Amino acid sequence: MSDVISREVAGVDEVGRGPLAGPVVAAAVCLDPDHDWSALRDSKKLSARRREQLDAYIRENAACWAIGAASVEEIDALNIRRATHLAMQRAIAGLSPPPLQVLVDGNDLPELDVPGRAIVGGDAVEAAIAAASIIAKVHRDACLRILHEQYPDYGFDRHSGYPTAEHRDCLARLGPTPAHRRSFAPVREAIAQRELPL
Repeated sequence: MSDVISREVAGVDEVGRGPLAGPVVAAAVCLDPDHDWSALRDSKKLSARRREQLDAYIRENAACWAIGAASVEEIDALNIRRATHLAMQRAIAGLSPPPLQVLVDGNDLPELDVPGRAIVGGDAVEAAIAAASIIAKVHRDACLRILHEQYPDYGFDRHSGYPTAEHRDCLARLGPTPAHRRSFAPVREAIAQRELPL
């Protein structure tokens, strides 16, 4: 993990590109160099409990942070790549003060008003990106728990909308909910199957 931590550099990461349902969520974080960030890791390498602990620490001690999202309707209208960029742009726009540089996890940089750099595996090497990955993941998981309360038969609390065998079986049996991304092939196929004449 990089030792270079600056209030002027925002780390940005997203979660939720691959799921068949729910929003895509991005977070942007500028870390305060006066605090200890040595515990930060890529969110995927942390337990849910540890993510939530670090999420609270980041929110309390970061120089600034913000979350942006793109809805299912925006994903279907724009495509997932452009919707992900929109979520990132919204997160960055929410930072106050605005950053002077942006580091984005991955190899796909959205249009920015400030200098930016895409870093493959950035959540493993840049603390600010790791922080963004954590709060984006915790926020989206909370969104999916709400979806689970609305549609308890689909298992959103277990698979978070990803195309697991359980989720695809639910789609086939029950059809899509309003939270499903109709531009994604498995959802389109489930709709087409239900429209076939008996």
